[in-house]
Amino acid sequence: MRLGGGPARDDGQFEHWRQAVSTAFVPLAVVSTAEDGPGHFTGTLRTTALGGLQLSEVGGHAIDVRRTRTSIKRSDPGLVKVGLQLSGSGVIVQDDREAVLGPGDFAVYDTSKPYDLHFAGDFSMFVLMFPRELLRIASRELGTVSARRIHGSTGMGALVSPFLTNLHHSVVTGTMPTTPLVEDAVLDLLSAAVQSEAPADAIAPGASLLLRVKSFIDAQLHDPTLDTATVASHHHVSTRHLQKMFEADGHTVAGWIRHRRLEKCRRDLKDVRFRGDSIGTVCARYGLVNSSHFSRLFKETYGVSPRAFREQELLSITA
Repeated sequence: MRLGGGPARDDGQFEHWRQAVSTAFVPLAVVSTAEDGPGHFTGTLRTTALGGLQLSEVGGHAIDVRRTRTSIKRSDPGLVKVGLQLSGSGVIVQDDREAVLGPGDFAVYDTSKPYDLHFAGDFSMFVLMFPRELLRIASRELGTVSARRIHGSTGMGALVSPFLTNLHHSVVTGTMPTTPLVEDAVLDLLSAAVQSEAPADAIAPGASLLLRVKSFIDAQLHDPTLDTATVASHHHVSTRHLQKMFEADGHTVAGWIRHRRLEKCRRDLKDVRFRGDSIGTVCARYGLVNSSHFSRLFKETYGVSPRAFREQELLSITA
């Protein structure tokens, strides 16, 4: 796993770094707040991927970053970011809340809403960015936990912060295992840490049940007969009640099962350990026994056939 990017110097290089940051994440407005301007700016940007996660280290000096409604209209891919402060201090502002972060602290923020980042001096931050649906909390909860400081020395933060710090170190040194289980572990820990910060009155009724249902679905994706009735019966609820739970989270049960199957298949298609498996073997592993139907679904969802996707991924690894 190779990291890209490096230091940037002088006024022209600040502009290059600013554009690189906006391209690597989502459209952003970045300005220098240094007393002597951006002329002596030194910045870093390194980024790589772990399955559906983008992992980045970004560093610089005295900058403000703004995600505006205008930039959201230009591009809103529905992503969530988690920022771990590595050095210096930073401030994340969203939803009328302000999280002041020191080294080891982290916070979550939603790229579908405006936010501001402020760094008064030298700083570096480890940023994880991924599709909103991979964060295993209800949509209602996300709006209550964005821009809340998660302390790196107490509660769930004391467990997750060292994990993220070690993940950053493994990425930088190229020693991180790239198995899908690592991606799952990262998302499980982040989801637990973020949910632990949600105010008690913000947790939607049935949120715990919804999380258990989603975990059950993930564990049963291999079963081609998995459907709404099966999931409802296992959890002793009616299909109507189950559908309402998912609708409140912006999904349907069948749509969620299909989404998770496709995501698992996409993950395995880019995993070098499974390059010897046929596409039919990969999709059957997650309950999609009709490979032609799978190929149509995959292309409709991701805009490219499974075969072309796999070839692109393998080429990017060997390049």
